[in-house]
Amino acid sequence: MATALGKTPEKRQVIFLTMLLLVWKSDAETIRYSMPEETESGYLVANLAKDLGLQDGELAIRGARIHYKGNKELLQLDAETGNLFLKEKPDREVLCRATEACVLHFQIILENPVQFFQTELQLTDINDHSPEFPDRKMLLKIPESAQPGTMFPLKAAHDSDIGSNAVQNYTVSPNLHFHVVTLSRSDGRKYPELVLDRALDREEQPGLALILTALDGGVPPRTGTTEVHIEVVDINDNPPQFIQSLYEVQVPENSPLNALVVTVSARDLDAGIHGNVAYSLFQGGELSQPFVIDEITGEIRLKEALDFEATPYYNIEIVATDPGGFSGKCSVAIQVVDVNDNAPKLTISSLNSSIPENAPETVVAVFSVSDPDSGDNGRMVCSIQNELPFLLKSTFENYYTLVTEGTLDRESKAEYNITITVTDLGTPRLTTQHTITVQVVDINDNAPAFTQTPYTIFVKENNSPALHIGTISATDSDSGFNAHITYSLLQPHDPELPLSSLISINPDNGQLFALRAMDYEVLQAFEFHVGATDRGLPALSSQALVRVVVLDDNDNAPFVLYPMQNASAPCTELLPRAAEPGYLVTKVVAVDCDSGQNAWLSFQLLKATEPGLFSVWAHNGEVRTTRMLSERDVPKHRLLLLVKDNGEPQRSASVTLQVLVVDGFSQPYLPLPEVVQDSVQEDDDTLTLYLVIALASVSSLFLLSVLLFVGVRLCKKSRAASLGVCSVPEGHFPGHLVDVSGMGTLSQSYQYEVCLKGDSGTASLHLSKEPGDFWKFQQSI
Repeated sequence: MATALGKTPEKRQVIFLTMLLLVWKSDAETIRYSMPEETESGYLVANLAKDLGLQDGELAIRGARIHYKGNKELLQLDAETGNLFLKEKPDREVLCRATEACVLHFQIILENPVQFFQTELQLTDINDHSPEFPDRKMLLKIPESAQPGTMFPLKAAHDSDIGSNAVQNYTVSPNLHFHVVTLSRSDGRKYPELVLDRALDREEQPGLALILTALDGGVPPRTGTTEVHIEVVDINDNPPQFIQSLYEVQVPENSPLNALVVTVSARDLDAGIHGNVAYSLFQGGELSQPFVIDEITGEIRLKEALDFEATPYYNIEIVATDPGGFSGKCSVAIQVVDVNDNAPKLTISSLNSSIPENAPETVVAVFSVSDPDSGDNGRMVCSIQNELPFLLKSTFENYYTLVTEGTLDRESKAEYNITITVTDLGTPRLTTQHTITVQVVDINDNAPAFTQTPYTIFVKENNSPALHIGTISATDSDSGFNAHITYSLLQPHDPELPLSSLISINPDNGQLFALRAMDYEVLQAFEFHVGATDRGLPALSSQALVRVVVLDDNDNAPFVLYPMQNASAPCTELLPRAAEPGYLVTKVVAVDCDSGQNAWLSFQLLKATEPGLFSVWAHNGEVRTTRMLSERDVPKHRLLLLVKDNGEPQRSASVTLQVLVVDGFSQPYLPLPEVVQDSVQEDDDTLTLYLVIALASVSSLFLLSVLLFVGVRLCKKSRAASLGVCSVPEGHFPGHLVDVSGMGTLSQSYQYEVCLKGDSGTASLHLSKEPGDFWKFQQSI
């Protein structure tokens, strides 16, 4: 099990440039682990919870996750136990190439609350690669004049391992002429050189074949071999020499293929064919190079694209060889110049795309940014759009959190598209954008609102039961169940109002229905409240006032108050024979319990014994004479009058009047129309007696009828007073109609003498009205 090597406190400062410059400093502890490469997957690296000082299960509660900074995902975290496992077998040479220290950086992120831990995993090298020569065979031309002790460079072997596991020594197969010495380059790599021990003789031995072996320092050591063929040539006593032993050059990484890198030059003091020089690349530690050299001109050109992020520096060696086998060597140091060819990269570590609208400052996303370029090309600036209720906060070494600025309002805006823009400071600047969509989750913070208040609904009386009379509507700016509205009738303030038997409401759509027929004469208007409640938690409600106005229908015929038509004997009006034209004989009094034009009454004379003698005024029901009476006019007249309203359909009532013509009101008796004056005069005493008896009888019967009528009317009036009374007609009253309210009032003061005729006598009854009072006849009835 790998152990933590140590925790080193480091102070880092991250500059966050958005609308203003904020400097965040955070102290972090770097947790280091070490393990050998090629370790099998599933290997337990460490218990991360223990190393972080956390309790068991706390990593899961706090939402722990691993974020890799451009590295392959090698580790797997069990948040419940805190164990850190190896996800797959690591290969140091693949992950770190020739880098001496192979350290993989990753971060441990705890989301609730947000906390970062820098972690490193160092892969130690194992001896899993053997040395390898660039060529299976080498050809070495050595002049026979070469003196013992002369050294001849050989191509070095390459070993992907590092340190003691890399190439440590070279040997050559046993022979009489050469041995190998192992030398070190400036970068610490070993290379061989062949040392001549004994002079060569081409005539004796024109060539030799040796086996060159490279050994690494592993346990056990690994080896690699190549064949070295030595060709003995004639004397060539001047080797080529380069003008410069070291060439230093800078090459932009975006240079095109076949671009000229540098031109090397060597010269040979020999003349003729021995002075010709051929150039070649002398492989160093790498098996392949992205360069090629022209063996005649010494021009070094690109054969592969360069990548500063992969290899920022090359050190190659060039060999110049003459035909005689002598050679010279120089070094070329090539520095790859970084260009801004990598756009910044944004990696989301944690995302919360649904935010309740009443939540306080909340972390929406945790992300990191990276740019493999160097210098200003690798420095970055993060920003989001202006005028958004969100903020970017820099937390730790190119890590940022996106948080809400305060509580959100879903009714104002239900969704936000936040574009995070990351721009480097290179030339030209490169930009990466990432859009995050945040949904604002609704909460029940809005009560239903009625579209109008109060509501006034008009219903015509005598409606059919279950009639739809109107709709109450409310809206809720919330969404989902929080906006689902249920309607209900609230308890009325008037306990005597039978609301439940009058009105019902559909709880789903607010439609109001009349449960029974309305009667304007009983109930003209009533009020109640309707409640609207949503289905949120907790539920919110509001109420609205509803006023139902019952519209009058012409369902009542006019009712004649005077003269009464239900008496045992018809009413007889007295008319003096000397009455002038226009004499007021009587006034017909009628009422209509309807309202408006349905209660506007007009009077009409239908039939009369003498059609031209009487007339009735249409607007007030007054019966007047139209001319003087003559001796030819009969003493007894019968009039039939029609009282009608102005409604649709029109309703009416008829009234019959008896008019008796007398010579004067001072007469003690009334003459009978069918008895001649002489006989009446003879039986005056007898008639007077009969008249007194009849008057007493009729008066008693009349008073009894009046008492019964008054009792009935008072009962009706008492019941109507609790539910509503007949209203006075509204609006302009036509000139041809009489304005009669439910109480039967008139506009002037009248006094009438009403004569009731019996079998043998006369009697009189007075009906009067004073200004500002009701008809005394109705008050007394």
